[in-house]
Amino acid sequence: MPGTVLLLAAAPAGKGCLVDAASVLPVLAAVPPAVLSGTDTANVIELADPLEPQAVLTRLRAAAGAPGPLTVFVTGQLQLDRRQRLPHLALARTTPSTVRYTGLPWHWLKEELRLRPPGSTTLFADLHADAETWEWLAANRLDSGHNNAVYGRVAPPAARRAVAVPTYMRAVATILRSGWRPPVEQLHQQALARIAEEGPGIVLTAARQPAVGVPPAPVTRPDPHAAITAAVQAGRHPDADSLAAGHERAAVQAHGAGSEQALHWAEVRADLAMLAGDPVRSCRAWMLVALARLSAGQPVDAPAVEAAVDRAHHQWGQIRDAEEARRTGPALADLRTRVPGRRQGALDHVRRQLRQLQTQS
Repeated sequence: MPGTVLLLAAAPAGKGCLVDAASVLPVLAAVPPAVLSGTDTANVIELADPLEPQAVLTRLRAAAGAPGPLTVFVTGQLQLDRRQRLPHLALARTTPSTVRYTGLPWHWLKEELRLRPPGSTTLFADLHADAETWEWLAANRLDSGHNNAVYGRVAPPAARRAVAVPTYMRAVATILRSGWRPPVEQLHQQALARIAEEGPGIVLTAARQPAVGVPPAPVTRPDPHAAITAAVQAGRHPDADSLAAGHERAAVQAHGAGSEQALHWAEVRADLAMLAGDPVRSCRAWMLVALARLSAGQPVDAPAVEAAVDRAHHQWGQIRDAEEARRTGPALADLRTRVPGRRQGALDHVRRQLRQLQTQS
């Protein structure tokens, strides 16, 4: 099965730039796609200094939805939004005051990779942090999802103002240009050895573990996500939903309906409905997740709340039955009134579409 490779290099334009991220793309592009992916053939998606987070999300979603192994190479800089203090990958228009709207939230990347089969996703990252983000990283983990192998580093702020070079990713690319891809752990260690004189910064090493930089815990029982993913890949969508529903019921009984454990499985079921080609059920499931999080006291601008409403909105747009769209739309509009999200005009879009639907017979 062919692999997929996503090359993402992003940094702000102007004086806010900490790293010349795009400079590594020609070196990576010179590597044969099969070597980048570690498969016989591969499709390559390249994003150089993208402007809009939604555009990056679209390409990321397409890459994450492709069958076969996925390898993601991310080069750029991390910044915190001032409101929620969450890490974002800065894009071309990002400034310290606008990062919440112009940067790519790191948790978006994690969310898009969440349902990929265990062991099928590898992320290489060469990230540079400003002083505020570096301080945040001292007390927080850069969560990358439990199914993903992650390798790379986060470089500290430079002692003096200068645009850095992504030396870790350049080292990875240079090694791969030989035409042979060593095992990923070996590739990572070889790249670190080549930049040893710089100091490692924060080394990212996570082979299928919950978060970057934490040693993997012993596995004592099967991963329930693996069985669900296998059912989806075999086209057994009802079986996949039944498995997830069982885990959701158990989480509700053990932890309560508003617990993160229960909400996680509700989100999995919403994703499974999308994968089964049922946008009506997926839209309604995501709306229920958002309402449950709001009922649990989460703020309207909490990332998980916004993500749930955004996904409900997206799935509503996929509904082809006008009557079903009319039936579901008002509840989405009410929810959008409470949770406008980051996308400007989202509420207006729902209302405009509803008006158009009302004119259809």
